[in-house]
Amino acid sequence: MTSIRLPATATVQQDDENARVTMWHLEPGTETHGHVHELDYIVVPVTSGELTIETPHAMRRKFQIEAGQSYLRPAGVEHNVANDTDEDIIFVEIELKK
Repeated sequence: MTSIRLPATATVQQDDENARVTMWHLEPGTETHGHVHELDYIVVPVTSGELTIETPHAMRRKFQIEAGQSYLRPAGVEHNVANDTDEDIIFVEIELKK
């Protein structure tokens, strides 16, 4: 049985020539939907939690994030990020334009 997830909430906090800053709120059962990152980006977890990462090649894995433990990813990453837990997950994504 395939579950249908609702879209996560993305709130753009800033978007200028240097960076785009987006707050992502993934309530239980939501996802970002598949996307490709066109820019290098930094993720700053606001809450700790377990994300489900899905790739276009049908790969699926769990990824633990910890509040305050930032990480960097390169442009070109293609994935869907989902919350299959019972807790809200919030993180800030900073896309680097320069």
